[in-house]
Amino acid sequence: MHMYDETRRRQEESEAGESCDNFTDLDLTHCFVGTTLYVRLLLYTRSNLDCGRELNHHHLSSQPLFSLSRPTAFVIHGYRPTGAPPIWINHIVHLLAEQEDMNIIVVDWNKGAANLNYFTAVSYTREAALNLTGFIMTMEAEGASLSSVHLIGVSLGAHLAGFVGANLKGKIGRITGLDPAGPMFTRATPEERLDPSDAMFVDVLHTDMNSFGLRGAHGHIDFYANGGADQPGCPKTIFSGKSYFVCDHQRSVFLFLCALNRTCTLTGYPCSSYSDFLDARCLQCETFKQLMYRVDMVTWNQYLRWGVVYIRLHSGRNVTEARIDQ
Repeated sequence: MHMYDETRRRQEESEAGESCDNFTDLDLTHCFVGTTLYVRLLLYTRSNLDCGRELNHHHLSSQPLFSLSRPTAFVIHGYRPTGAPPIWINHIVHLLAEQEDMNIIVVDWNKGAANLNYFTAVSYTREAALNLTGFIMTMEAEGASLSSVHLIGVSLGAHLAGFVGANLKGKIGRITGLDPAGPMFTRATPEERLDPSDAMFVDVLHTDMNSFGLRGAHGHIDFYANGGADQPGCPKTIFSGKSYFVCDHQRSVFLFLCALNRTCTLTGYPCSSYSDFLDARCLQCETFKQLMYRVDMVTWNQYLRWGVVYIRLHSGRNVTEARIDQ
């Protein structure tokens, strides 16, 4: 029997007749006109996996379903040029809940991220970060531990997560950056983008460094899937339409999802450069054998400040699981 059968039964019973708080769904009209930032925090737990509950910033201990004693993962999306909700939101909520009993909070800043003008969305990341910082400070004031907080940021959301971490003096337990956005951040200083000082442990997965992603190493450990660009299975010509532009960038999310559900395997090798890796100069190194999500690197990084891992992906094969032995 699935571990959630009884939980789901109770959930369905409790949700009968109740309305859920759903992710903001906009359209192209909103994007052309432009949206003003409005941040919503949608809570999911094992008791309400399919029915979000919007949280406010006050008296968290009295809010149903939210527990200050549980670890908390914040999922932060990026730029939304069409205004539609990310198709992966429900998947990541369910898969995170399978890892452990936690608060899963989807940071819905679609009003702000949904702008045809990308630069407007970038400008809103600081303001959105202040909103989220205030919420986490309330959590801490009411008894939560910052070390149990994990921010998972996608694209522009990765830098937003970094700003939150910087506001909290790097005391957040972990930030995971899924192909942090490159445009407007390529020449940014560490204070102006995600960087290792933003949390006790920062891990970054790169999949589109030659287009929408950020080049370089910006975490305590950086994973470069297929060298960080040109992912297997993604279109190679512009005639493929929208997928040609976004496939490599979005691959970071789907690799992370595969790592969560443990259906795929990946072997990573510490290496000084991707060319050295392709020349087989790093194959003698011990491979990384830790699931990309379930990685406890805080202690490990006290001894190794910076790590780089290059991952070779092969067409027709899912390669998404990274391991690190301590």
